Amino acid sequence: MPEFERRIPEGDNRERLICPDCGHIAYDNPKIVVGSVVVHDGTVLMCKRAIEPRRGFWTLPAGYLEHGETVEEGAIREAREEAQAEIVIDGMLAVFTISRIGQVQIMFRARFADPAAARFAAGDETLEAALLPWERIPWEEIAFPTVTWALRAWRAGGAGPLGPPVGNPPEDPRGTRRMAPRPPG
Repeated sequence: MPEFERRIPEGDNRERLICPDCGHIAYDNPKIVVGSVVVHDGTVLMCKRAIEPRRGFWTLPAGYLEHGETVEEGAIREAREEAQAEIVIDGMLAVFTISRIGQVQIMFRARFADPAAARFAAGDETLEAALLPWERIPWEEIAFPTVTWALRAWRAGGAGPLGPPVGNPPEDPRGTRRMAPRPPG
């Protein structure tokens, strides 16, 4: 099997990986991440990561979209996998671009499928799952900038109808900033 070569294909303006034998172009495009802010009685479902990157930090139930899924199905699956929660999607909350790592993140506002019994537990990729009120969110232990952005979008939007999805904040319009390391102690 031949080694792919990195060069600019005819009619293109970027280097791509190209098979020298057959000319097949292996495009390397951004990955799609889907997730949700699951809300219950003014609290939000959060998961403490059991895997890298950012093991031990808090996040929302989210992960990579799989082939054959809609973005809504992917967000529902991620809540089931990471927090063992059955959810219903209310609508799209935000779309974030993280150019630094080649991701587009689509975040939904959601609720538990059975609001009378908010059932959840840590999944295989989660050390701990919790329903947290705004005042108890561990801001210094948030895994990724987009978690903070999504939580702020949820808080700003309230419980009413969803408006247009929010995007990157003005201070990081292209998604190039990293999270600060965990404070000592």
